[in-house]
Amino acid sequence: MVEISPIPVPKEDKSRTGSPVTVMTFNLRFGLAKDGSHAWEHRMPLVSKLLEEYPCDFIGFQEVNHFQAEFLIRLLRRHGHIGWYYKRVERWQNNLIMFDASWECLGHRHFFLSHTPELPSRLPDSIWPRQCIVGWFKKKNRYLLMANTHFDFASEVQQKSAGLLMEFLKRFPKRIPQIITGDFNTNPDSPAHHCFKSRGFGLIMEGESVTTYHDFTGKETGRHIDWILYRNGLSPVFEQVIQDSFNGLFPSDHYPVRAAFAWTL
Repeated sequence: MVEISPIPVPKEDKSRTGSPVTVMTFNLRFGLAKDGSHAWEHRMPLVSKLLEEYPCDFIGFQEVNHFQAEFLIRLLRRHGHIGWYYKRVERWQNNLIMFDASWECLGHRHFFLSHTPELPSRLPDSIWPRQCIVGWFKKKNRYLLMANTHFDFASEVQQKSAGLLMEFLKRFPKRIPQIITGDFNTNPDSPAHHCFKSRGFGLIMEGESVTTYHDFTGKETGRHIDWILYRNGLSPVFEQVIQDSFNGLFPSDHYPVRAAFAWTL
C-alpha cells in the first residue's frame, strides 16, 4: 500500500463554521451498455440539465466510461477531477471525484478493493475488480477527506470491502472531516453498513424509506444502494434523492443523492 504523507490538521475554530459543503453521489450508468432508448447518447443532455440544476462542491461518479469522463470534464468546467483507469481497456469503469475549483486538492490515492490494492485485482467471489478513489482537499481553513467507491454484489464481499476502505482511511489524521460516496449494491442495515456505522459514520436518510436504484422505471423499488456517509465534525443541513425526469426519460437507472453539511468544529 502506498504510504500517505501526514496532512496538517486545522485547529478548532469556533468563531466561524464556514459555508456548508454540498456533495452528490451519482451512478451514471455504464455508457457502453445496450440500453436502447436509455442509451448514453439519449441520456447525455439529461445529465447536463440535472447537474446544472443541482450544483455541488463535490460529486462522486460511478460506472463512468472514458467518453463519459471526457464529457463530464468538459461540462463541469469549474471543477477539477481525480480518478484512475486503464484507457486502453474499453470497458473499464471509472470512479471519479469532481471538485469545485474553490477547493484545492492536496493529493489523492487510488486503490483496488482487494488484498493487493495497488494492482488491478479483486477479492475472491467479487465479479468485478472494484476500486476506490480518495482525495484530500483544502479551502481556506477547512480540510476535507473524500472517498468514492463502488462495491460488488455479494454481502460478504461488500463487508470485506468496507473493512479494506476503513483500514485505508486509518492512514489519515483522525480529526479530518470525512465523506464517502458510492454505489454499495446493498441497503442500509447490511453488514457493510454496520462496518461503517461502527466506525462512527452517519448515513444520509438513514432509517427512511428510500429508493435510489429504479432501473429506468421511476418506480419505488426499496433499493437504497447509493449512499453518502459522513463523520468527524459534519452535520447534514439538507438531504435529498433527485428523482427528476425529462419527458419520461431519466439521466440514469440510479437516482443521484445530494446533501449539504455544516461544519460543527
